[in-house]
Amino acid sequence: MSGGLGFIDIILFAMLAAFLIYRLGSVLGKRTGNEQERPDLFGAGVNRESKPEENVISLPERGAEPVVEPQQPVSPLDEGIAAIQSVDQNFDPGEFAQGANAAFEMIVEGFARGDTETLRNLLSDEVFANFATAIQEREGANRSHETTIVGVETAEIVEAELDNWTALVTMKYVSEQVNVTRDEDGSVVEGDPSAVLRITDIWSFAREVNSADPNWVLVATRSSD
Repeated sequence: MSGGLGFIDIILFAMLAAFLIYRLGSVLGKRTGNEQERPDLFGAGVNRESKPEENVISLPERGAEPVVEPQQPVSPLDEGIAAIQSVDQNFDPGEFAQGANAAFEMIVEGFARGDTETLRNLLSDEVFANFATAIQEREGANRSHETTIVGVETAEIVEAELDNWTALVTMKYVSEQVNVTRDEDGSVVEGDPSAVLRITDIWSFAREVNSADPNWVLVATRSSD
């Protein structure tokens, strides 16, 4: 009797084990479609299906020369301004051009009036001597000269250089003027009071940069030709 019960017990345990295995397999082996994929910790963000060459960054070839933009050539005017500024840090081309424009009008109008006192402070000795001679000749002939500057279209630096301690700067002026010369009774002997002339002047100014005097003087005049 006891032997029969032992055999039955074995059969029951075997059936119970088989049932449990079946139930575990049916639960653990199913995919419901809601399972989350495991994160790819070593290949995150990498498309493994892409071709290898799509993820390669091209490097420049060894020995390739770097691309260098060509520098603009320095003009003689720029070189001259730089030379002056190397010994006179206060030299500013813009401010100089403004001052030279004012000097141009003062000199032209001063010459017309025969104002040698004003001219003496703005001209070099040689240029002043030429202007004074022309004024004396005009006055000796009992003639007067009238100049009206209608406007200055251009007043720009065209040349600059440093000669030892002398700074030289040349200005180009394009102005509209009315010039008339009259005799002693007021009759017009030269020019037209109703004609506006477009005149181009090339004037050179100089200053000793090692001098305490900051003023520039007119040292040369010439035409544009």
